[in-house]
Amino acid sequence: MASEWALVEAGVTRVGLGTNRLTNTPGNQAFLRDALSAGVTFIDTARLYTGGESELTIGAALAPLPEGCIVATKGGYSPGEGRPEILSAQIEESLHGLRAEEIGLYYLHRVDPETPLETSLAVIRGYRDQGKIRHVGISEVGIEEIERAREIVPIAAVQNHYNLSERRHEDVIDYCAEQQIMFVPYFPLRGDGGPALREIAEAHRATPSQITLAWLLKRSPTMLPIPGTLSPKHLRENLAALEIELTEIEYQALA
Repeated sequence: MASEWALVEAGVTRVGLGTNRLTNTPGNQAFLRDALSAGVTFIDTARLYTGGESELTIGAALAPLPEGCIVATKGGYSPGEGRPEILSAQIEESLHGLRAEEIGLYYLHRVDPETPLETSLAVIRGYRDQGKIRHVGISEVGIEEIERAREIVPIAAVQNHYNLSERRHEDVIDYCAEQQIMFVPYFPLRGDGGPALREIAEAHRATPSQITLAWLLKRSPTMLPIPGTLSPKHLRENLAALEIELTEIEYQALA
């Protein structure tokens, strides 16, 4: 049940790019190319984002992906979509949209209440065995589901809701750190850090968002937040958070 993809060995920049608002325009294609030039090496999308346009935009802008860049996508979000024939069709759509022969990281977007977890993951494992998926992830799960998943296929990443206000998955974060599984918090910047966040930001001459990202990075060595943006300025601000080191007192003030 060992993880096959320790974050420290993957060489992935620990602040990625979320693309749930990305539409297929020339401007957004240019933005993606600029993101790679700025240092982004991890891009997160899903088949359902902007009705499929997010994947299409990434494919149009970046295919073939440069070495070292990983695009993560997802399928099987709604009830019934974890069934083998539906999930297989969605994987094929993602491969086509991304213009890829292999998806770097593919998540089961949700555990399907109508399909055993093992059945859905067996489909993804089949694509992995064919060389069409490199790494496998699972989203919005607890430890018991992660362990069940790891009996079917090596799990490289877990994506759950987590931020300064949403703390339900503390145990999952600790488990992922122990097992060297990447933990990818979605909506990482939506939490409220209160007055302490503003004070710490002022002390570091940083934005509250940068301090939030620095806090997440300090929370776990396998944490990789994926803030969404369509702004080159905000993208560079997010990446600059990698250089901010909070003191233990600052970290605990937000904990």
